[in-house]
Amino acid sequence: MTSYQSVEHSSAGVSSAADERLATDEGRKDFWRATFSCWLGTAMEYADFALYGLAAGIIFGDIFFPEATPQMALLSSFATWSVGFIARPIGALFFGWLGDRKGRKVVMISTIILMGASTTLIGLIPSYASIGVWAPACLVLLRFSQGFGAGAELSGGTVMLGEYAPVERRGLVSSVIALGSNSGTLLASLVWLLVVQMDQQQLQAWGWRIPFLCSSLIALTALWIRRNLRETPVFERKKAQLAAQRAATLDAHPLAADTRSFWQRSKAFWIMVGLRIGENGPSYLAQGFIVGYVAKVLMVDKSVPTTAVFIASLLGFLIIPLAGWLSDRFGRRITYRGFCLLLMVYAWPAFTLLDSREPMIVIPTIVTGMALASLGIFGVQAAWGVEMFGVHHRYTKMAVAKELGSILSGGTAPLIAAAMLSFTGHWWPIAVYFSAMASIGFLTTFAAPETRGRDLNLPEDAI
Repeated sequence: MTSYQSVEHSSAGVSSAADERLATDEGRKDFWRATFSCWLGTAMEYADFALYGLAAGIIFGDIFFPEATPQMALLSSFATWSVGFIARPIGALFFGWLGDRKGRKVVMISTIILMGASTTLIGLIPSYASIGVWAPACLVLLRFSQGFGAGAELSGGTVMLGEYAPVERRGLVSSVIALGSNSGTLLASLVWLLVVQMDQQQLQAWGWRIPFLCSSLIALTALWIRRNLRETPVFERKKAQLAAQRAATLDAHPLAADTRSFWQRSKAFWIMVGLRIGENGPSYLAQGFIVGYVAKVLMVDKSVPTTAVFIASLLGFLIIPLAGWLSDRFGRRITYRGFCLLLMVYAWPAFTLLDSREPMIVIPTIVTGMALASLGIFGVQAAWGVEMFGVHHRYTKMAVAKELGSILSGGTAPLIAAAMLSFTGHWWPIAVYFSAMASIGFLTTFAAPETRGRDLNLPEDAI
């Protein structure tokens, strides 16, 4: 296990590379351009997924599955939600491979185009009443396309920020990625809060399309900024070495050598998967399933869960940087472990309080869950994930590990929870499921290395 002392001592190499660039005016401009671009791109990704999560819980059952019971409509809506997560590991593998070889910029431009186009087109799908089963089929296809791009967007932004950041503030700077996700959720909840004020007929006819069509504005802005991005100091330092390594590999057996190199040391990979399960599963239950449970099963007014998501997103601008700062101050492991422990005990009182159906109780319950699962723990994970892997395959390994963890947790969590509710009629199996995923993250922290201050130019994983 890596000690704090050895980790911090090894940070000198990357500190000089990042600090040398930041010492110049052009370097500072590059840093702020990259920071803003990563924030905006992640905001786009999470606005897309939050838009869909809120739509799945509030309106998609009526639009695309009108003949189903409320429980089955909710189940069907979250089944299409899960398709996006199935696509994410595939996109992570492809774009991660591309990013480790061609650079971060080409991937960051490609993913924002793919995600923006997919989300906008969701807003143009005719309803089930117009084209029948082709409506949910189009929804599934676009969700897959959206997830394919999103599979590399989050990890790409995380890698770029981590490789740009000064070593002593890497946790705080990397938490900007979580701020981006929070901004996207905030934007989505704000737009939906306005849209659900419409009468039901207008909402089902055309109102639900507005949030998806407006997302194109974010995509175009992010694309314009990313055209002028520069590669990170870490990638530029390794560019010549990677080129030489690729040439040598091609002369031998390219696929076999690359596969051996990628999987030779997989401990860090599986640790990242475990950490991701502990964060992503509870996160999407807190901001996805619970919203649908409150609106469609408990029949609470739709504005109540939407207001809760909006309030939590506002608080995220304080919680996320605080979590990043705590990880810089006390270490990644102990901070992450604390959030997992709180999540393990959250679900049981949460569902009891939700059953009250009182808005003044329901709103703070949802806010608390999102503060722990979708905000605080995510703010710690950004820097930890970057530091976990060596420079040669950082993008690929981190992206695939995160997306595999997502599909094993967040991608299927709302669907599994909806199925549990449909078959049992009670929330207690969902509470067990929620606590179990948080426990996986908690136990994984005992196997994970402390990486605070690690040199990002090191070729080996942090084991």
